[in-house]
Amino acid sequence: MTLPKAQTKPLRFVKGGALHTLHDVPPDRTLLDVLREDLHRTGTKEGCGEGDCGACTVVVGHLQGGKLQTRAVNSCIKLAHSLDGMALWTVEDLAAPGGRMHPAQEALVQCHGSQCGFCTPGFVMSMAALCEQAGAKPLTRESAQQALSGNLCRCTGYRPILDAACQMQLLPPMPLDSPALRRQLKALAQSVAADKAAVAAPAQSTDSAYLAPSTLPELLALRQAHPDAQLVAGCTDVGLWVTKQHRQFARVLDTTRVDELRQVDRYPHHIAIGAAVSLQDAFAALVKDRPQLQSFADRFAGLPVRNAGTLGGNVANGSPIGDSMPLLIALGSNIVLASTRGYREMPLESLYTAYRQTCMAADEVLAYIKVPRPQRAELSRVYKISKRTEDDISAVCLALQLQIHKGKVTHASIGAGGVAATPARARATEAALRGQPWTEAMVRAAMDTLRAEFSPISDMRASGDYRRQVLGNLLWRFWLESHGQIATDIHRLDLELQA
Repeated sequence: MTLPKAQTKPLRFVKGGALHTLHDVPPDRTLLDVLREDLHRTGTKEGCGEGDCGACTVVVGHLQGGKLQTRAVNSCIKLAHSLDGMALWTVEDLAAPGGRMHPAQEALVQCHGSQCGFCTPGFVMSMAALCEQAGAKPLTRESAQQALSGNLCRCTGYRPILDAACQMQLLPPMPLDSPALRRQLKALAQSVAADKAAVAAPAQSTDSAYLAPSTLPELLALRQAHPDAQLVAGCTDVGLWVTKQHRQFARVLDTTRVDELRQVDRYPHHIAIGAAVSLQDAFAALVKDRPQLQSFADRFAGLPVRNAGTLGGNVANGSPIGDSMPLLIALGSNIVLASTRGYREMPLESLYTAYRQTCMAADEVLAYIKVPRPQRAELSRVYKISKRTEDDISAVCLALQLQIHKGKVTHASIGAGGVAATPARARATEAALRGQPWTEAMVRAAMDTLRAEFSPISDMRASGDYRRQVLGNLLWRFWLESHGQIATDIHRLDLELQA
């Protein structure tokens, strides 16, 4: 059944050096459908339709502080209206007017990095974004692997593709940025702002089916006025509802333009991460305080998903296999909910009431995630167990934060994912550890407590028995890794606190 939809405002973006204005684009139409069906730009391919294969990768850009910021994203799960006021590049836009190929394209040719060619446009776009962001900084194989972590190739093999990514900088540059483009985007931003100013009461405007407020008061007023609107914050999960479940939304409320929610603020005792901060930027903020989280951050989906998805969206989603929640629970994070009635703060684990259910009222939004800064004597780790090393969903995720003083556990906080209907805190195991000596015998007893604390289900990713066994094993791994690491981590924290 087709749902009636309110009228949408024109969608305007810069592509191929030209301003495109599209009318009557439904609020739940994806960017990939607009490209292939409306603009007939079929170089961007449709593969999995869920952000896993990267065949649909495009590059988007916006002005921030007068500078062009570009990122590779999956067009298959990106709503088209989220592009309003931005720049877009597809594989058709990279070659110079005279026909000279972009360094990403030329390097793939020289290194024989394509066979069937279906995945090649996506690889090209991820490489072009990498080339643009690297600038004069040398490209390494590691940086190439990270940039291509969201792109799947089934026939060529990754060696020649990685060779091509590393070779791009040896070719004549073709930057995506230019003074002309910046002028276009500045003019477009002024036009969008003028249109918005023409509406006397934007919080009460109901003439658009795609609402994208730019301030927190506007967002809260619109949330109160339209509690049934589908809230999106990056759309890496809601996009699957569109492509896989064929769900339709008569009205969408987009949080990613809200200035207050796109900031990371650092305070003496905590950092406050706005709910609209991308996963990539949010993890960068967490890693700055706790460098040991870098490998975990790199394993959270592929880079295009981390570029588009938000930490707030991942938390509010409430999935029991969402990887950020166990980590944030273990770090003692609080969340701040906001509405026109005010704010309320609570421990993150208190947000969830049942499977994908939260205690948020219909007029509330998740505004901030507050993460405590590391303390002296803190030892923290997070472990992700999945069938694939990269770009995969966890079977089990376990995060632990202990404070150990003079050989005794003075504080314990443990978050677990994939073992219950919601992201959970292992309270019984925390109690078993707290106040006890950090010894092998104590850890082995706590392993039994942790295995008994949850009753995970069996599904396609793992059996319940396997998950219980892994929980205990990960606590044992944490114990083994703690030897030789406690003194190192404490010394590092001492230096950072002194600085």
